[in-house]
Order: sequence, then C-alpha cells, then structure tokens
Amino acid sequence: MLSANQEEPSGSRGQDRVANQSSEPIRVIVADDDSLARRIISDRLSDADIEIIAQVKNGEEAVEQALALHPDVIVMDLLMPRSDGITATRRIAAQAPDVQVVLLSVSSDEQVVMLALRSGAAGFLDKRLELDALARVVRGVSRGEAALDRTTTRQLIREFRAMAMRTEAKAAGSQLSGRERQVLELIAAGHSTEDISAELGLAVETVRTHVKAILRKLHVHSRQEAVAAARKRGLLVPSFHGMPGVADRQRVSDRCQDQ
Repeated sequence: MLSANQEEPSGSRGQDRVANQSSEPIRVIVADDDSLARRIISDRLSDADIEIIAQVKNGEEAVEQALALHPDVIVMDLLMPRSDGITATRRIAAQAPDVQVVLLSVSSDEQVVMLALRSGAAGFLDKRLELDALARVVRGVSRGEAALDRTTTRQLIREFRAMAMRTEAKAAGSQLSGRERQVLELIAAGHSTEDISAELGLAVETVRTHVKAILRKLHVHSRQEAVAAARKRGLLVPSFHGMPGVADRQRVSDRCQDQ
C-alpha cells in the first residue's frame, strides 16, 4: 500500500507547479487489482489536478482502455490477473507508443526492474512511495521524462556495471589465444614458469612471453592479479580432481589430429 514515508524521485518542485497550471489536464488510467489501491491512487492524483479517465483491475483491461481512450499516462501495478503489468506494458508500447506507463511494485528485484524497463515502461516505482511523489512522477512522465526512485536508480547502476564487466570479460577472453588460456589455467593451478614449460613443451622464455601477454590483455601487473581477474570475469574453467590437465588434453588433441 502507498505510504508517506518513502523517499521521492528526484525532480523540480518548481517545474511541477508550472505543469500544474497547464490548461490541459493530464489524462491517466489507473490499473490495479486492489480496489482500495485504485481508489487511493485515483483520489490523490485527482486532488493534484490530474484527470482519471478510467480505473481497471487487470492488464487485459489496461491494454483495451489504452487503445480506446489514448491516455497520457497509465499508472499500473506490476502483479495483476489476466495479463501482468509487464506483459500489458509490452503490448501497450507496441500498439500505443505515445502512452507512457509507470509500473508500481513492492518488489525491488533487479531483474524485475530491468524486465519492466525493457518492456517499454517509462518508470518503475516502489508501490509504497509517497503519494505526492506519484503525482510529480506522472507529470514528469507526461513530459517525456523517465521516472525512477532512488532505490531503482541504484539497482540500474549496479546492473550496468555488471553488464560492463561482462562485456569486458568477453572482450578479454576473445583476446587471449588458446595457448595463453592454457598458460593462464596452469598459473591458476599454482604451476611455476618452469613447470608450465615442461607441461606444455615450451621454452621458458616462450612461457614468459605468454605470461606478459596475459598480464597486458587483462590489464594487471602480476600473476596473482591475472588469476583473480580471470576468475572474476569467468575466464577460468574450474578443474576437477582426476580429470586430465590442460597439457594432457592438448596432447590428446594433438595425437588425434596426427592420426
């Protein structure tokens, strides 16, 4: 249920007062399967000079009314029967792209937030946010602004950082040659340069050259840092006791190619 104790999304109160003086009210549909929540949201938005043109109780009705009434904004609960908020938002975005959707949820799961935004929602807010903040959010969304509370914003920042790390890992992994990956795995297993030389049948200087290339490509300065970076980026495949080592697999592969 909406409350008066949550932090507000960032925005300008001055801009809100200007928007409030507009001669054309913002037209809104409220979608929530909870009748009490629908009434509270609708009453508060009406008090803020926002016109409620329809109230619906499920995602299917939200899509139908969006296409029939062409509102400026739909304030919609995430979890509803007969098409959830994300599915309804995706359909609205495809069929009525000018209609802005703000999804409300008590869930703060990062995957849910990302899924909601990818579906086409203009905003994703904690359902327990202050009602005054919701009115400001609706006005902002009607002007084409994004609407995210601070918690959601922090989640997005973490997700984008994780995406950047995954992209970096993929790039780093693609830069390492097959031989460099073998050397890296043996370093992670605790082998010295001489051990790796004997294991792979390479000259010691050749191994050192591979190690330098690995450090350069992973942007680190030591073997320990290389192993830590590789593990963090998912470049190292865990080894299992009793299974062939890297060099054994390579020798088997070489023999197979020779046959």
